[in-house]
Amino acid sequence: MSHHTLISLAAILVLGITAQWIAWRLRMPSILLLLASGLVAGPVLGWLDPDELFGELLLPLVSLSVAVILYEGGLNLKLRELRDVGRAFFLLVTVGVAVSWVTGALAARWLLGLEWAVASLLGAILVVTGPTVIGPMLRHLRLRGKVGALLKWEGIIIDPIGATLAVLAFTVVQADVGEGFGRATIELASTLVIGVAIGGVAAAILIVVLSRYWVPDTLHNPVSLMLMIAAFTTANVLQEESGLLAVTVMGIVLANQTRVSIRHVVEFKESLTVLLVSGLFVVLGARLRPEALAELGWASFAFVAVLILIARPAGVLLSTWRSTLTWQERAFLCCMAPRGIVAAAISSVFALSLVSLGYAGALAIVPVTFLVVFVTVLLYGSLAGVLARRLGLAQANPQGVLFVGADPWVRAVASALHDEQIPVFLVDTHFENIRDCRMSGLPCLYGSALAEETREAIDYSGLGRMLAVTSNDEVNSLACMRYAEDFGRQEIYQLPFAPRKEGRHEAVPAEHRGRFLFGQEHTHRALSALAGPQPTVKKTPLTAEFDFAAFQARNAGTLLPLFVLKPDGKLQVATVEGLAEPQPGDVVVSLVLAAVASPRDEAQERGETSAASQGRASAADEAEAEPSLARGA
Repeated sequence: MSHHTLISLAAILVLGITAQWIAWRLRMPSILLLLASGLVAGPVLGWLDPDELFGELLLPLVSLSVAVILYEGGLNLKLRELRDVGRAFFLLVTVGVAVSWVTGALAARWLLGLEWAVASLLGAILVVTGPTVIGPMLRHLRLRGKVGALLKWEGIIIDPIGATLAVLAFTVVQADVGEGFGRATIELASTLVIGVAIGGVAAAILIVVLSRYWVPDTLHNPVSLMLMIAAFTTANVLQEESGLLAVTVMGIVLANQTRVSIRHVVEFKESLTVLLVSGLFVVLGARLRPEALAELGWASFAFVAVLILIARPAGVLLSTWRSTLTWQERAFLCCMAPRGIVAAAISSVFALSLVSLGYAGALAIVPVTFLVVFVTVLLYGSLAGVLARRLGLAQANPQGVLFVGADPWVRAVASALHDEQIPVFLVDTHFENIRDCRMSGLPCLYGSALAEETREAIDYSGLGRMLAVTSNDEVNSLACMRYAEDFGRQEIYQLPFAPRKEGRHEAVPAEHRGRFLFGQEHTHRALSALAGPQPTVKKTPLTAEFDFAAFQARNAGTLLPLFVLKPDGKLQVATVEGLAEPQPGDVVVSLVLAAVASPRDEAQERGETSAASQGRASAADEAEAEPSLARGA
């Protein structure tokens, strides 16, 4: 292996993962940085040439990568998500696809001057939106309401639909019109039958293998990947482009069966998908040739504008007419249709095939498709977050807290945060706790946080972290493992474990738990005892004169700092590692320790305010006492 080949392969990996990390740090869509990295490494600096590096293996590798991505997407599609959006989804992938196809074909004919056959094929290729783009965007935005599930289903299902339409259009082009439509009907039926059958059989085989323990745990993921690739290849050999449908069906069947757990398979595929998406978009950016851009004139940009401003809005508005979606959700759907690697790959394959049939102008569809991919990814990727926040469908850097557990002291803390406009949501299996939450006006849910139904029923609007604060250390650790994929490990917290008994080793390893809260000695039992029967939470603003050092000196042994609320609305959680030094202007949210929480003992401290007490008691003691800020019901 030459040094150049080794460096090129390493560059794809390094650029892709680095771009993902920088995008996470900057809280921006990773697709933008991935494309930019490919552009710089490829056409700008000339370091990376994917066609030279991979040769004839490039398109097969891209096809297999897309198959893995669609399989992972199918593993996350729950049929119950369609209860509220099923009609809109069905119309989007039928009426919406038809509108997009016809509009794209007409625009390609009249604006680009392509022959009808080539224009029809280009219109079919560009109906896809693509999970390679939609998936990362949805993970970044964490949309509210139904639009997130609708975009996820559309992005995954529409890829095999677009590939199938391209095959059908090409079939018609190859033959006379009458014969072509007859053959296209047969091709469509074959694609559906073969794709669904092979995908279902592959899923059934994996279910049987896992349920009967025929393979060890270490081979679960390799066997799953092997069956997926075998299904994709077999379907494509039997019927061109039916492999994408097969792997999608395989994923959906596995996601909705209850016989075996596939969570570990999903987690592996998610990690693999991040790696593949990173590499694919770096390669996509690096493949763009300056001479191809030079050939693009105003008509090409006008064609892209038609797809963005006419085709997508028309398809969405027709598909969601009289649906239960809000106008904000419909507006966001109109402005979200980025194309991805599937469109680029399919266009390269069919362009060469059309040229061999005598359509010399077919080579033009490749640079046009690349232009559509780049413009839509850059446009939607840069505007999606702003638009979602303006429409009230997402929140930038959400600071809310999901509490797993709703004991009295937890409710007092949640009330204090809720009064400061920090979103909170509580989940508990004790109905009395949930009843008191409802009486206090706190958003809550009765059920086990470990149940999939509970997890899907939680309103994640504005939530950015999870605190597991039940009395059961093992449940807390399981909740951290369960919700790590929703919030990320850096925002998963739990109470410290109870002290070990001599001769017993009960600690849960770090990879199976969250970050420890408040202090090593502050277990659930200790906090419940410290909080007392009527927990009280106090919020203390810091000033230049009364800084955190003064706060600690005055309240040592009387208050336990839990959070720091920044002036910009950010919430910092106290952990066993301590708090970053709070600054003047911050507000320290603390639990009043019951042993010293006597009203007569506490003078009114400078700057401390009330968060929950409404009105005053009639006794003279009340006038001297600092009012409580939040009490458990």
